[in-house]
Formats: sequence, structure tokens, C-alpha cells
Amino acid sequence: MTLPLTYSPEVAAARDEGRPLVALESTIITHGMPFPQNVETARKVEATVREAGAVPATIAILDGVIHVGLTDEELDRLGQAKGVMKLSRADLAVCLAAGKTGATTVAATMICAHLAGISVFATGGIGGVHRGAEDSFDISADLLELAQTPVTVVAAGAKAILDLPKTLEVLETQGVPVIAVGQDDLPAFWSRASGLAAPLRMDDAAQIASAHKLRGALGLKGGQLVANPIPAEHEIPRAEMLPYIDRALAEAEAQRISAKAVTPFLLQRIFELSEGKSLVANIELVLNNARLASAIAKELV
Repeated sequence: MTLPLTYSPEVAAARDEGRPLVALESTIITHGMPFPQNVETARKVEATVREAGAVPATIAILDGVIHVGLTDEELDRLGQAKGVMKLSRADLAVCLAAGKTGATTVAATMICAHLAGISVFATGGIGGVHRGAEDSFDISADLLELAQTPVTVVAAGAKAILDLPKTLEVLETQGVPVIAVGQDDLPAFWSRASGLAAPLRMDDAAQIASAHKLRGALGLKGGQLVANPIPAEHEIPRAEMLPYIDRALAEAEAQRISAKAVTPFLLQRIFELSEGKSLVANIELVLNNARLASAIAKELV
């Protein structure tokens, strides 16, 4: 059957001309912040990719069609849409078959980017092993996607609300390279340091692009996780963030919030507890990741 996939005019032109492309997710638009700030932020991230010399490809499902790149009108529509599905590997085909609208998480964005021939993806932070997973078995599909889909994902590490040591263990078991950029400590999303040693370190985009190509040449499955620390001037130190995270986690447990509702709830409560500082840092780290992803994409072409 024919795959329901379409390209925006900007992305189609870039593909034809062999220009570097950077995939961007869409859950940050639909499940990350309210309209119009969500659309304004998405446009800012896209502009950052362009300024860095690459072409942004924001990925979303609109009326059962995979859109690789969104026009201004489509971005506005998605930013104001209600009842948008939050898509991972398990939901993607159902959303397409039902003709629905959905926003892509890290896993679904990786799948669609690979279908479109895009090798680099910039996001904020990946999902991972949730705290208490020994009882809940709540482990993000993002980790297994990294093990099987050949896309280099640039993030500020895993989201700091997670169990970072267990997340690292799962990535190691799945054979996923976890590469810290310019430092030996694993970044922790809002914070530059987690207190955990990064398994690997690379200091420039050319090295990272070379490793991506060599994985393909070696016949190794899966992608790379590039852990890019938030710029120092925008970070919130981990010691400051931990009380917010612990309180938000306790409230989620008390309210029995689970599954896909956990992460949006925690991020919203941390935003409230930090008096908005977490969102400012979140936006800055995404922009920083977009710049690095663009540099990697340029090296790949």
C-alpha cells in the first residue's frame, strides 16, 4: 500500500537539492505549552535551524497523513487543535488508519524521520525509565526506538524527572551510544550535570557525524543519543531542581497519575513550582540542541 506521507514545500525543495535536514517533534507544540506560546516557540526553533544552515522538518500527523515539515497554516492549526493524539510506536499506524491528528514523541518522530531519509533529530529530552519502574514497569518506548532506528537524536539528556541511572543501564543493554558533548558528566536536562559519568564523549559535530556514518557502515542497528548540556547561563542547578521534582513526583503518586499522563503532569507542576524558570530553561536547551543538530546534519551531507 502507498504510505500516507507528504513533504512541506520547504522540505521537498531541500530534499531535491541535497541540503541538510533536521527533524523536529510536535508534542512540544500540542502537549508542552498553551497557544500561542507553543507556536511561537516552534517557529523560534525552526528559525534557529535555518540560521544554523539547515532546514527544519517538524513532523506531525494531520488527518491521517504524515507531514514532514509544516507550513505556517498547518503549524497554527496544530497549535490550536483539541484532542490531538500523543503518538509513539504503538499508536502511529492506528492514528494513520483512523485518519486522526497526532503529535509525535521522540520514538514516532524517529520512525517518520527515517522514512523521510532524515538522519538527525533535535528535541528537548528523551523519555526513559520512570522512578518506581521496578513496580510500574513504566519505561519509555524512546529507549527501544534508539536501539533500532538509525537516527542521531540530539537532546539535553533524558528528562530529569526520570530514574537516570536505570535509563543509562537500559540504553547500555540495548547497545545505544550515549555521547556527552564537551564534558564527561551526563547532562540532566535543565542542569548541566547529573553526577553520572557519561559513557562516551565527543567534542564536535564532525566527530558525531562520522560516528553516525560508521555505525551504518558496520551494519549496527539503531541510532545515537547525543547528550548536549544546556548552556551554562540558562541552566538550573540540579540541587535547585531536585526539590521541585520530588514534590511533583509525590503529587503524581498521590493522585494516581500514570502512563502517558505522567510526564505532562510533572512538567506542568515543575513549571509552577519553579515559577516558570523550568520552561525558560526548556526553551533554551531546545534551541541549543537545534544548533548542534544542524551542525551535525551539515557534516552528514
